[in-house]
Amino acid sequence: MSDKLVLGLDVGGTSTRAVLATPDGQRLGFGRAGGGNPTTHGAAALTELTGAIRAALGDTAPESVAGAVLGMAGYTKLGASPALRAAFDQAWTGLGLRCEPQLVSDVLAAYAAGTPDPDGTVIVAGTGAIAARVRGHRLDHVADGHGWLLGDLGSGYWLGREAVRGALRDLDKERPLGALAAGVLTELLGTDTIAPRRRDTAADLVQAVVAESPIALARLAPMVLRCYDADDPAAVDVVQRGAAHLADTVAMVRAPGETTVLVRGGGLLTNDTPLAAELAAAIAVSWPDTALRPAGDAAAAAAWLAALPTAPDPVALHTRLLTPA
Repeated sequence: MSDKLVLGLDVGGTSTRAVLATPDGQRLGFGRAGGGNPTTHGAAALTELTGAIRAALGDTAPESVAGAVLGMAGYTKLGASPALRAAFDQAWTGLGLRCEPQLVSDVLAAYAAGTPDPDGTVIVAGTGAIAARVRGHRLDHVADGHGWLLGDLGSGYWLGREAVRGALRDLDKERPLGALAAGVLTELLGTDTIAPRRRDTAADLVQAVVAESPIALARLAPMVLRCYDADDPAAVDVVQRGAAHLADTVAMVRAPGETTVLVRGGGLLTNDTPLAAELAAAIAVSWPDTALRPAGDAAAAAAWLAALPTAPDPVALHTRLLTPA
């Protein structure tokens, strides 16, 4: 593959990003489109997926791509559905691509976006939350990621749910609303005014939540973080408990005293957030000698994984591909 190109994709439920590169790490093209994950959006998502690939290819001949890695949540479901896999394969070959695409977990792509080390740990917190131990650039042990009903502790959904539960407790105990509780009412009911019968406001709040998809509560996470920054006690409590949950999830896949790299991924941890800071403090207590690194461009990391088998210097290649221009 020394004279061939590699293609990396970060295929999400809300956006799809593609990077075309040479095997020595030179970026040649980039594409972006809407949610292209067929396991969550069905065959209709393939339009977005192929759009991102076409944009990345530009005028490059598709047959020059010799390796491709797609980081995708729930990628195993694609193989479990013959009809969906057939639609994916048809879309892939319809682009003129001749290489066999390698589907990997988005968690592995997030890990590779933070480090070229073959062994380490990754914790991801966005709408959901999941941790994994990586060995030899492969997922070895995974914890949580069980979805909103049974897991995803410390995730954006979890933060939002805890904020609503706190508001309901304030209403039930007939105590004044704090900044977070008032913000929850304003966001979900349009006002923080409490009805003469507080139980009516609580009932309205519950109905507003159940009228939407459960994971819609993740949209409250930024407000929780803002209230933390404003020293609202309820928000501080939620964020600290969320960070403790994430640290516990890390402990499920990471040995005590381990010193390998730990990558933090997902919007709640790669950005400069209170949750990331609280988690870093917890990690420093349990693993004081650990390097905690943020995940970078997962699409570029997928391209790196595609080039990795024949890369003479994986670390240098990672630096070229993952260093922002």
